[in-house]
Amino acid sequence: MAGGHARPQILDAADARLLAEGVHPDPFAALGPTGDGRHLVVHVPGAERVWAVNGTDEVELDAHPACSGVFTGPLLPYYRLRIDWPGGGDEVREDPYRFGPVLGEIDEYLIGEGTHHRLWQALGAHLIEHEGVAGVHFAVWAPHAERVSVVGDFNAWNETAHPMRARGATGVWELFVPGLEEGTVYKYSVLGRHGARLPLKADPVGFGSEHPPANGSVVRRLGTHEWRDAAWMDARRAVNAVDAPMSVYEVHLGSWRRVAADTETGSRPLSYLELATELVDYAADLGFTHIEVLPISEHPFDGSWGYQPIGLFAPTIRYGTPGEFAAFVDAAHARGLGVIADWVPGHFPTDAHGLGRFDGTALYEHRDRREGFHPDWNTLIFNYGRPEVRGYLVANALYWLDEYHLDGLRVDAVASMIHRDYSRREGEWIPNKDGGRENYEAIAFLRETNVAAYGEHPGVAMIAEESTTFPGVTRSVDAHGLGFGYKWNLGWMNDSLSYFGKDPIYRKHHHNQLTFGITYAFSENFMLPISHDEVVHGKGSMYGRMPGSHADKLGNLKAFYGYMWGYPGKKLLFMGQEFGQPAEWNYSAELDWAVLRDPGHAGVQNLVRDLNALYREQPALHRNDAHGRGFQWLLVDAVDDQVFAWIRRGDPDDPHVVVVLNLTPVERTGYRVGFPVAGRWIEALNTDSAAYAGGDRGNTGAIETEAIPAGSEAQSAMLTLPPLSAIYFVEERS
Repeated sequence: MAGGHARPQILDAADARLLAEGVHPDPFAALGPTGDGRHLVVHVPGAERVWAVNGTDEVELDAHPACSGVFTGPLLPYYRLRIDWPGGGDEVREDPYRFGPVLGEIDEYLIGEGTHHRLWQALGAHLIEHEGVAGVHFAVWAPHAERVSVVGDFNAWNETAHPMRARGATGVWELFVPGLEEGTVYKYSVLGRHGARLPLKADPVGFGSEHPPANGSVVRRLGTHEWRDAAWMDARRAVNAVDAPMSVYEVHLGSWRRVAADTETGSRPLSYLELATELVDYAADLGFTHIEVLPISEHPFDGSWGYQPIGLFAPTIRYGTPGEFAAFVDAAHARGLGVIADWVPGHFPTDAHGLGRFDGTALYEHRDRREGFHPDWNTLIFNYGRPEVRGYLVANALYWLDEYHLDGLRVDAVASMIHRDYSRREGEWIPNKDGGRENYEAIAFLRETNVAAYGEHPGVAMIAEESTTFPGVTRSVDAHGLGFGYKWNLGWMNDSLSYFGKDPIYRKHHHNQLTFGITYAFSENFMLPISHDEVVHGKGSMYGRMPGSHADKLGNLKAFYGYMWGYPGKKLLFMGQEFGQPAEWNYSAELDWAVLRDPGHAGVQNLVRDLNALYREQPALHRNDAHGRGFQWLLVDAVDDQVFAWIRRGDPDDPHVVVVLNLTPVERTGYRVGFPVAGRWIEALNTDSAAYAGGDRGNTGAIETEAIPAGSEAQSAMLTLPPLSAIYFVEERS
């Protein structure tokens, strides 16, 4: 025995073996200072000798005779451990098992209730000072585990070295590990029921991750960025308001631009800091009001574009650190741009290190695959009816709005969440308690999320990608709606792209595809999306969808954008479509910027810039996007000519705007169209202008109405309508 004499054994052989094997059900009952306050038990796998030290006082601990790595001896106050490793290595460190718990009863209560809206401040890995010592506090929810330990390089990934403290009925486990620093890589080793050993798990509330394909969690300090956007945050309610202009530039950060690098692909994506200059400046120059990024949460597979996330609380390391992502958002705010992120609470992948069967049970997901598995994406579905899971997801939404000052979340695949039979045949889904297809639990979760988001972060925009006719998506929760601020108008998108994709000779047979949408355009607060989904999986690009020759494609595309920006609803355009990229989007390569050498493609880009400017300048084009009073057809039945005209109205003091489309390749001169007000109307934008590489045909900058009735109006004007064009006329007021 150490010290030259035998000391009484203070830990029985059974407990010692359980510690050494990493299966002790209550490690804090066995390790650290004993209950009598006189003795000490430590477990240091691989150590040859261990001392308890306090200043100049030290005592060597006895190696337990029943198993290696367990040492016992007298207790010194405020001790540290001096460890002698094989081969002569020597280390002095703190003993995690001399420290008390960190989490309080309120945290436990709120976690169990599913109402901890600051869950990330309790769970995860936090750099703290505890009882006067710096280190990392780990906390994770695993209620059915028999043992959880934290592993990493700091303990040679030994699953027996750092077992955690169980916090009772809540199912939370915690451990303070002194001496660890930012950048520490870690995972959780979870022992399931009946001693089942599970794959090592990444932290469900981890704030950082390794570079894929590595998938360990990484300790990251939150709140390191010094925000300079106070004025923006105070004013953003007006930016996201339903009567404000919203023109969103949707971006996949990894393939917007790339730079040369010594990699297999020969290039790398821009970093968050590079994007903070290049992307932000570009979007601001084109007049967009917002940048929307495809899911920024950490994800293992590049080809999922972020839509199969595992690190829901970790900005992907592909482009930099969490602090650098915050700097990107701050830079956007400095240029007057909001930042929206796609958010995926609808499903998660089955990767072994992820949330699936996290503690050996269906913890985050449903047990029954008819409720808990997505056949379309081969992913698992969250159990929205479980309070802790619902609370986890609500807190995640708030985390992005709080820690990273995001101006909104676009919620992916809402239709799949709120319908139990989504993409399922008869017998493959379980009805709700009333026998219906609605997922009551998912609906309640979405309502709770929206109430919390708008309540705690006034001025944000919560946006639903919802592809069905489910009523009240943007109606308030008090009025039995889902509580979103905006809904993607996927019906408009499908009909419009179908119409424009046809040869103009056939368009008269599909006239209603451009007129039907107005019948429901004001039933929700709509956003008009031309998103990434429309330029992948063989769909081609917006340019490629258009019929005809190169010149025809460009003319049709410019007419489409003129139609889109003049139509009621906020705007969203996926990157590359603003200059008519010919190729389908490829997530592993940058956009085809070289096509801008073609004046036709440069003209499309100039048009988008001017459309954004006009859209923001003219209240009639945005103020009543969600109200029928903001729209009136002037010409809706010119089926053979395929000419359309309508009024956009703002407030009574705002100038009217008239939009006229000619969607055939035939120039029409002397074409009479009614106008709502007599007088002079400025031709504010013409998609056939030479500035957009068009034929520069039009109305010499302005028209004067005549007292000749046309349609429902008492006055009209004879117009020149270039082929495949959209023209905006703005009422001139003195």
